[in-house]
Amino acid sequence: MAENKMTKAELQERITLVPFHKWLGLNVVEMNEDANNVSIPCREEFVVNPKAGYTHGGILAAIIDIAADYALAAKIGAPIPTVDLRVDCHRPAMPGELTVEARPIKLGRTFSTAEAFVYDSEGALLASGRGVYHSQSGS
Repeated sequence: MAENKMTKAELQERITLVPFHKWLGLNVVEMNEDANNVSIPCREEFVVNPKAGYTHGGILAAIIDIAADYALAAKIGAPIPTVDLRVDCHRPAMPGELTVEARPIKLGRTFSTAEAFVYDSEGALLASGRGVYHSQSGS
């Protein structure tokens, strides 16, 4: 796989330029040539069912999309638009910090692919997904 074109600090700065990403509280914890790990603190606004207390699936889909996109951005030098996204929810995301591991699968001239996995603070897999992104749109 290609070398990273962004440092961890540059990736974090680029992520937090977007108000929604800033509101989510995305924090790049680790970055290497193969994958990025991003943490997301628990927010009361994530909860879809106050009685059960679990996170809305749309939040999980959003952080999968963002983390996968920025795994590619680290390689390409800029985030790129999502063309297609597939998300599978494996178990409810109960209150607590979430961690997303994202890695590029394929860097292409027109389209690139990345995958992401969301874990709870105990390391249990909560959701996973794969996205296709338009490589020629990076800026």
